Amino acid sequence: MQFLSISRPHRSFTESQYLELVDAEGRQARTLYTNGTIRQLWHRMDAPGVCILWEANDAKDVKEMLDALPFAKAGIVEFTVIPLKPYKGFGS
Repeated sequence: MQFLSISRPHRSFTESQYLELVDAEGRQARTLYTNGTIRQLWHRMDAPGVCILWEANDAKDVKEMLDALPFAKAGIVEFTVIPLKPYKGFGS
């Protein structure tokens, strides 16, 4: 099943706090991408944050993976997780 997560940074964190964790966050994201859990990842253009397309069994699994990311552990970001289903307009 696929899920979309949308992140929003908390404004109370400084750029230096963000920079301390950016390499660790990138390494963990690459690992999740390599193992097929993260299907796609984008930076947002409308606001700070990222959107991630996940492949997982359920939203609980996605939430656990998000909570394990360095930014989430540090409380720098919060996420919304949206379950997705196939578009039926292309046929059965």
